[in-house]
Amino acid sequence: MTIGIIGGGAFGTALAVALALDGRQVQLWARDPAAVKQMREKRTNPRLPGVALPEKIAVSSDMNSALLCDTLLLTIPAQALAPFLADHDARLGGKALVACCKGIDLHQMTGPASMINRMVPNAQAAILTGPSFAADIARGLPTALTLGCADDLCGATLQQVLSTPTLRLYRTTDIVGAELGGALKNVMAIAAGVTIGAGLGDSARAALITRGFTEMQRLVTHLGGRADTLAGLSGLGDLVLTCTSDLSRNYRYGFALGADQPFDTTTTVEGAATARALRKLGQDLDIDLPICTVVADLTTGQSDVKTALHALLSRPLKEE
Repeated sequence: MTIGIIGGGAFGTALAVALALDGRQVQLWARDPAAVKQMREKRTNPRLPGVALPEKIAVSSDMNSALLCDTLLLTIPAQALAPFLADHDARLGGKALVACCKGIDLHQMTGPASMINRMVPNAQAAILTGPSFAADIARGLPTALTLGCADDLCGATLQQVLSTPTLRLYRTTDIVGAELGGALKNVMAIAAGVTIGAGLGDSARAALITRGFTEMQRLVTHLGGRADTLAGLSGLGDLVLTCTSDLSRNYRYGFALGADQPFDTTTTVEGAATARALRKLGQDLDIDLPICTVVADLTTGQSDVKTALHALLSRPLKEE
């Protein structure tokens, strides 16, 4: 079986490397012809320094070669997923489409797998999420992820196809819990970065992570997801990783906000757009999402760190 990967960034390339080293044939699509040329000729991706691309990875900027595959891993940014599905929906029917992005679409207000179900209903939608950094996966370091698929039989098949000796997948049928856990943790990672960047200390970060997890549970269960899903890799596991590691783009972005430092605007920070979507979702559903709201205000310049901190600390005292 040939697996297609749409997106030649660090994460897509890392998945391609892990699968190829385990004997899979992988068709990797990347947008930039210059990057494709380098990956073909030098068998490296500048976004994954020091990692050699196995020969079983075929790299192309021609989308057609990837779209021939029955299983597609979609490693494009969450806000780019809907346009991709709209452009290629006629060719995606009947395929297993595995979203590998984390976020909530600003226009459709839905997570990646739910969006696939809505826009390509005759495809098999799934989501791959959980605590992982591209460099760890590409270097063969042990990584465990959640594979969410509403059809458990399809999920079991994908679990076998996409697992490797160092990439261990656990499956769930709780699409809502899996996709929202991955989306919400990015927002909390920004907030955790702000906390440390502003010099508030590790105790404050621990409190932020804990209250953030409660906020995640509140929204997920309201929308029909399961609390036990959030207690797993796609929720708590990913939350802990991204709120405590400098390798997290969302955490680094939050740190820069808290420390009033510049940040590379070309870096994709999924949590910023997700926070705006969650602020609106919370308002529409009348759900209290204070941390998400504060992060949305910070990332859009509608608030500063001092005001945001006061907004959180002045909330009424209550039982935990």
